[in-house]
Amino acid sequence: MSQPDNLGSFFAENKTLLKEYLETRLEIYRLQSLRLFARSAGYFAWILLSLFLAFLFLLFGGMMTAFWFSELFHSYFKGFGLVTLMILVVFVLLAVFRKVLFVNPVIHSVIQKSKEEEEDHV
Repeated sequence: MSQPDNLGSFFAENKTLLKEYLETRLEIYRLQSLRLFARSAGYFAWILLSLFLAFLFLLFGGMMTAFWFSELFHSYFKGFGLVTLMILVVFVLLAVFRKVLFVNPVIHSVIQKSKEEEEDHV
């Protein structure tokens, strides 16, 4: 009979400590998720900016190349057609090798980052 009384008095005495502990743990998880969200938002902004700049580079580089080929072949049709064909070939190659070039490296990067964060917390 004395065992439940001791256990009950233990919880009564340490109720505030347990409450503070749980609140602190919740705050830690909230801050960790906030850090993860902020880091992800930063990467997302960087990716958007990089894609926009890559698009501009490809657009103007493609136009420059098309005009150069047009000058070589003395035909806008042949010059722009050749550049369009080159872009199409690059697009098809990227689609065929998307798993090797994009999917697998991203998966490995995410796994590596999660391992690094686990080691930081230990």
